[in-house]
Amino acid sequence: MNPLPKIIKTNASVKQTMTVDIMDEYGDMMTKEIACEHPLTVYLNWVEVVTLMTLGERPSALVLGYLKNQGLIADLKSIESVIIDWDTNSAAVITKEDTGNLAKKLEKKTVTSGCGQGTMFGNVMKKLEGVTLPQPQLPQSQLYGLLESLTHHNETYKAAGAVHGCAVCKGTEIVSFVEDVGRHNAVDTLAGELWLAGQTGEDKIFYTTGRLTSEMVIKVAQMGIPILLSRSGATQMGYELAQKLGITMIARAKGHRFQVYNGMQNLILDIKGNLDEQAKSFKLKDSKRASDKGNDKSGDNQ
Repeated sequence: MNPLPKIIKTNASVKQTMTVDIMDEYGDMMTKEIACEHPLTVYLNWVEVVTLMTLGERPSALVLGYLKNQGLIADLKSIESVIIDWDTNSAAVITKEDTGNLAKKLEKKTVTSGCGQGTMFGNVMKKLEGVTLPQPQLPQSQLYGLLESLTHHNETYKAAGAVHGCAVCKGTEIVSFVEDVGRHNAVDTLAGELWLAGQTGEDKIFYTTGRLTSEMVIKVAQMGIPILLSRSGATQMGYELAQKLGITMIARAKGHRFQVYNGMQNLILDIKGNLDEQAKSFKLKDSKRASDKGNDKSGDNQ
């Protein structure tokens, strides 16, 4: 029987869930349980390898599985210890295997479509210190019009599934929509498009089909977009970063349902009576404004 590595855990622990106050589409307040997200920086023989974003339920198994799947360790018998320290959000793996070529392996590391893995968390957060985003108001009717517009996308998902979709929006208009096997690939694509087009994000809304994790909030903040919308849920770290960065965070948005996690003061609950008719009316008015604006520009160019 192979000797197992020594698992050392400090006294610190992490929460799996936490309770937050949210506002629904009727303006009613309620409490909601959200999953907690924790950064865990992995060291192999004291060389930093990666920061994993995790629920933290079985960290030693997560770390060993990651290192094995990345081809960074091969022999379980060579592992002396795994040290999990939630005080410093770190996991140190000590092995007798030769890790002298670890730096070269890390240089060739491919960023996959998997969720919750990254190596730039600390550096990016430093760059976001002091960032302030605008606080635009969002009418409920506009939100419904936008959600109706989004139902006409997700073509790859409808045909084959297994992908995430993201969109940069303005009003009820879909400026650009992209699907990819990973939601972070999709948001990076849209960030690149905005950058190439010389556009800014202060008047935009970002939509994703994926969870509102810390990485998603960070990427949207880097784009300068103040409103983040998802048909899925939010994590604790995504929620706390949205509060810190001033991002209006709206989750579980589908049809005429949504839950506001942050920026409740920016939602204008202007819907009364028939939700479908008012949402369609707002969309038509918004489309007309865009058309009139386009006509004005055409006249200027003539």
